[in-house]
Amino acid sequence: MDTVTTRDGVNIFFKDWGPRDAQPIVFSHGWPLSSDDWDAQMVFFLNEGFRVVAHDRRGHGRSTQVADGHDMDHYADDLAAVTAALDLREAVHVGHSTGGGEVVRYIARHGAERVAKAAIIAAVPPLMVKTDANPGGLPKEVFDDFQTQVATNRAQFYHDVPAGPFYGFNRPDRPAMEGLILNWWRQGMMGSAKAHYDGIIAFSQTDFTEDLKKIDVPVLVMHGDDDQIVPYEDSAPLSAKLLRNGTLKTYKGFPHGMPTTEAATINADLLAFIRG
Repeated sequence: MDTVTTRDGVNIFFKDWGPRDAQPIVFSHGWPLSSDDWDAQMVFFLNEGFRVVAHDRRGHGRSTQVADGHDMDHYADDLAAVTAALDLREAVHVGHSTGGGEVVRYIARHGAERVAKAAIIAAVPPLMVKTDANPGGLPKEVFDDFQTQVATNRAQFYHDVPAGPFYGFNRPDRPAMEGLILNWWRQGMMGSAKAHYDGIIAFSQTDFTEDLKKIDVPVLVMHGDDDQIVPYEDSAPLSAKLLRNGTLKTYKGFPHGMPTTEAATINADLLAFIRG
């Protein structure tokens, strides 16, 4: 397998397809999935002439199932290790959900020397959990319940999430697609329960407010207004306002998993943004 070894000895699996002299697009996946969740984007942008790169976050997919380091700083540093090892420059970074937080922390923490643009899709910034400073967030008990389900019966939980709110299959006008549900389950079960358990804290309690303020490259903020996982009002509009060069694009009725269920629309808009 193609892997990069981080400073703390973690092997990060990655895919690297396309011409080495083409502009790279780097994809960061959501919780608790893997780089496989970007299939619809990887193939599309490869066929458009780009170099496409995606990695499995530590503890996820085919990367090392270590017991620690499941926080946004390590996620960002692991992404930096991949971009440095592959010497990626003028890259466009695209992150979905937790991956959107990873992209934001990576650019804020490591700088934009290698970055041309970024897009965050249905992403967790600025902050998911409800606090005095973030009254529109979700109660901590929601995420505590996530952790309980991961710790006790994640196999069932990893079926219920994609079968229901993730893709919006619990809406009467959105028929379930069993293949997507099973593929989500497959990706989730490949990863480590410990990484996923800790990752819930990482994606829900990390405050990206100051990170967003530091970023000056163009960032496209894409979010569906029927997102049942990362509610729209407390995420995308707030992130777009905090960014120095952010553009908000709202999708009526689109679910959290819109890069998969609405790939044609998302891919077209990403392409226009990258080439614009």
